[in-house]
Amino acid sequence: MNGTAVTTGAGTARTTAAGRTRALARAELTLLGRSRATLAAAVFVPLVMPLTLRSAVASMHLKGTGLTVGSVLLPSSFGFALLFAVYGSLVSVYTARREELVLKRLRTGELRDLEILAGAALPSVAIGLAQCLILTVAYRATLGVGMPARPELVLLGLLSAFVTWPALAAVTASLSRSVEGAQVAATPLTLVSLVASGALIPLELLPDGVAPFCELLPLTPVITLIRGGWTGHLSAHDTVGALVTAVAWTVIAVFAVRRWFRWEPRR
Repeated sequence: MNGTAVTTGAGTARTTAAGRTRALARAELTLLGRSRATLAAAVFVPLVMPLTLRSAVASMHLKGTGLTVGSVLLPSSFGFALLFAVYGSLVSVYTARREELVLKRLRTGELRDLEILAGAALPSVAIGLAQCLILTVAYRATLGVGMPARPELVLLGLLSAFVTWPALAAVTASLSRSVEGAQVAATPLTLVSLVASGALIPLELLPDGVAPFCELLPLTPVITLIRGGWTGHLSAHDTVGALVTAVAWTVIAVFAVRRWFRWEPRR
């Protein structure tokens, strides 16, 4: 059924899954605005980090790789938005709502589990998407980065990321007993993704023995598809490999949420 009938004194109202999810997302956005620490980390960190990396990227030996400073920094900045605006903030959000019994109360109503998780994730995803758009305009103005040569790859990379990383955040939140502990639990995956997924150092510059392992990390296919989509220098073999890895991580993350996500407080 696409909707749920609700009987009131004035008659019968009908709600839909989309309507319920939007209502929850609006409420979550209000709560997110009240958490200044989470909001600051989600909004400002992904926008500031690229500024600190520009000189480091400019000093890399990019000759012969087909990359430029802009084509390295732009996908990296998208990765920062995913890690901090989406993943990092949602680990805290899911943990806080669970420990405050919000998730438990929501499950007693007409909201379904997917609607609850999606509604909580939508504000963070929207912030991450807005940052990607802002960064694209900024790099176009400052570094002359043009439009993507293969926009469909950029779109596929972002779509997979906006499903996989909220799911990974929900799984990580299940390991945390408090909001403070949530940030500790999120640190390992964040650091590994920053260092080894091509966000800070392009895979083309990594040793041959390291790159194949790094290609299997959850952020790597996203960076690969976005960077390849912008430059147009992604072979059919590498495209298929990145897409398969991205889909695999999406399936793994969604399965893990269905299997291990905790709705009850960890006390």
